[in-house]
Amino acid sequence: MNIKSKSYPLVTMDKLRYSDTDRQGHINNALFSTFLETGRVEILYNQKIINQSNETEFVIANLTIQFISEILWPGYIETKTAIKKIGTSSIIFEQVIYQAEKQCAAAETVIVQINKSNRQPSPLTNMDIQELNKYLRES
Repeated sequence: MNIKSKSYPLVTMDKLRYSDTDRQGHINNALFSTFLETGRVEILYNQKIINQSNETEFVIANLTIQFISEILWPGYIETKTAIKKIGTSSIIFEQVIYQAEKQCAAAETVIVQINKSNRQPSPLTNMDIQELNKYLRES
């Protein structure tokens, strides 16, 4: 998974906390998924792209993280996010995490919209797909 050189329509920032460090003195690997979540949530909810009903929600179907370099405290990280593919009920995100212009991770996340009551995939609306296309990576 090498998505280093591609453009990303959304960049989010997270401030690193001392409590994010682990015994080795770098940011704990568990936090990488939290940084990735920041980018996904910004697209899906903060930008009000998705008009989810009370009957649907998103679940992560797959998350792959390639750890490239450690992240050190103190400082900030940038998470760059793009949508790779939009399916009937799924969205594939491509993301990279940088600290001080150094790539630290690359990730691909598949999320699926499901019906809350039967827990089965639920199709995205045409309006949602149209809005999500704004974050689709150009080939």
